[in-house]
Amino acid sequence: MNPLLPIVGSIALGLSLALPAVVKPLLRRWGVLDIPNDRSSHSVTVVRGMGVAVALAIVIALVLSLVTGLVAVDRSLVVIIGCMVGAAAVLGWIEDFRGVSIKVRAGVQLLIGALGTATLATTIEDSSYWWIPIGAVAVATYVNAANFLDGINGISGMHGVVVGLFYSWAGLLSDQLWLTVSGVILAAAFAGFLPWNLGRGFVFLGDVGSYLLGASIAAIAVTGLLAGVYLEYLFAPVIIYLADTFATFLQRVRRGERLYAAHRQHVYQRLTDTGLSHVQVSVLVTVFSILTGAAGFVLATARAPQAIAVSLFAAVVVGLYLNSPRIFAAVRRRQNARDVLPADPSQR
Repeated sequence: MNPLLPIVGSIALGLSLALPAVVKPLLRRWGVLDIPNDRSSHSVTVVRGMGVAVALAIVIALVLSLVTGLVAVDRSLVVIIGCMVGAAAVLGWIEDFRGVSIKVRAGVQLLIGALGTATLATTIEDSSYWWIPIGAVAVATYVNAANFLDGINGISGMHGVVVGLFYSWAGLLSDQLWLTVSGVILAAAFAGFLPWNLGRGFVFLGDVGSYLLGASIAAIAVTGLLAGVYLEYLFAPVIIYLADTFATFLQRVRRGERLYAAHRQHVYQRLTDTGLSHVQVSVLVTVFSILTGAAGFVLATARAPQAIAVSLFAAVVVGLYLNSPRIFAAVRRRQNARDVLPADPSQR
């Protein structure tokens, strides 16, 4: 292992831990606050936009990985990822501070993905420009998925840590140092945010942070695909987020609901309605993501019999997640029913 890797990772972690102390008072002064409503999973006014601190930590760490010589090969890939991440974070900050219309927001997200993928296709040998629309849709889709699922404490921070660690592992297995470095920086930066999001005076990432998370993961994944990294390495850790997003979307389409109206119908939100705390739900979502991620890493190099078994396992994990609110609600009803029954059998 390059000795510079833990140093750069530690800098990303340290900056993400320290910068919120500077950013939080500024956000409060500027009125960047999240006021709860009937669609919220929290009940108090909270400072949002703390993703600015995480974005600075990621960008600074990426720059350090270049200037220190940690990434000596494929340096342009890190630059492109950094530009995509930075552009998405700026869009999220504008959304937090002033608001952006849905059409403009979607258009800019697609543009970031398209320009980033086009640059990657130009940079990476034997890449087809047919990747451009795929990359554009992938970036816009996952930016929104991360934004939709950033509704409870801990969930985004844990997701960034898990996906970052999986991607860093993928980089080691694929001999792609840029991927290992990007994954470590992603994991370290979001790990540094967790104490601020889970502590007593908690704060939110805001759109700047959720856009940052989604764009970081999507940019790394699209770059990895064009660079020849196994699809399973890149896709498996994010299946749960995508399954929650698309299952909820399809349910709302079937019900004829306005798709852009605020709601609380995502799987993770319905889990909080069963009585689980934010941290419990965040850990549960994270565990499911770890299971699908691990399955994907096995599947990438598995032969036919094992591949079928692993694929079925991953499908069962996704199915359990999507049905977990019903399962926990049923367990809670049974517990409540037992609590109501008299302890003395003769009194029943």
